[in-house]
Amino acid sequence: MRSQQTRWLSSAEQQAWRAFLTACQTLFAAVDAQLLRDSDIPHGYYEILVRLSEAPGRALRMTQLAEASTSSKSRLSHAVARLEERGWVKRTDCATDRRGQVAQLTDEGHAALAAAAPGHVAQVRRSLIDRLTPEQVEQLREISNAIIAGAEPGQAAAAGRCLGDPD
Repeated sequence: MRSQQTRWLSSAEQQAWRAFLTACQTLFAAVDAQLLRDSDIPHGYYEILVRLSEAPGRALRMTQLAEASTSSKSRLSHAVARLEERGWVKRTDCATDRRGQVAQLTDEGHAALAAAAPGHVAQVRRSLIDRLTPEQVEQLREISNAIIAGAEPGQAAAAGRCLGDPD
């Protein structure tokens, strides 16, 4: 049984929480809709392509890719299988670990990402960046980093990991 009292949200905190949830849902819906409409790419798949495009050799171990894209291993495996069907990603066995696999962005996948990126960036600007002052963008970065830092240890490591960091 819990010995601590529940710290209920104040009215102002409740309003902030609900505004944050609505803002996130609105933003993610707009970004996903634009990518699907203009490029037939769900946002989750786009993020996988971006992570691969930024990695050395445009390749990452599947475990690294799952962490970088904040996806579960099973969800990532399914997404990579769909991207393989499109010819945008290829999966190979890891040369240094027989249990592991590496996902690599193909030239076709890189071209699809390059074609989708301008519309995606324009949508992110419309939905978020251009609605804020430069100071608010900096505050958003700081707030986001504080949220990431306060996450559970596994979640914080996955969300905050730089792509060049070792496993």
